[in-house]
Amino acid sequence: MTSLNRPARLNRTLLAVLGVLLLGSGAFALAVHFGRLTFLDSDATLIPTTADPPTWALWIAAATATVLGLLILRWIAAQLTRRPKAHTWHLERNPEHGSTELAANAATAPFLSEVTTYPGVHHARATLAGTRQNPTLAMVISTEQGGDLTTINHHLNTHGLPRLRQALDLDALPFTVEYRFTTHTGSRAH
Repeated sequence: MTSLNRPARLNRTLLAVLGVLLLGSGAFALAVHFGRLTFLDSDATLIPTTADPPTWALWIAAATATVLGLLILRWIAAQLTRRPKAHTWHLERNPEHGSTELAANAATAPFLSEVTTYPGVHHARATLAGTRQNPTLAMVISTEQGGDLTTINHHLNTHGLPRLRQALDLDALPFTVEYRFTTHTGSRAH
């Protein structure tokens, strides 16, 4: 499946290239400083007529670089995690009579099997997040470039979601749907 989210792919590629360049320049500077590169003198200054900066300026530069590096790492980690956290649901109404636990993601497996049979749907993911008292369903549906989103939404609202709500014994289930289009045009068996 080919993703058509080219700006995000370009964003991540440029971040990776910038990160590799920064790591390489840092490794080069460390290698020169510790004398690992014999063709460069580690005691030589970059510009011969410039005096050394004050010590406090070096500490501020190091602290700024560390904070920026940690912020960039956090931002990159945020790019990779998109799914909300799923919980284990406790389904008992009378705890004194026993308890039933359900992994929230296990509850979506039959629902996803149904969604992938809808016309034009190639792949579907869903995360059932929150607690039983405050659930949220987040879906990502990959569909053909010319897929009929109205038909998919109709099937979701009239078949899939009501059956999922009934299976989970919920009156309401707020949900979000993210559609991703693919250029994959292979044949599908229904």
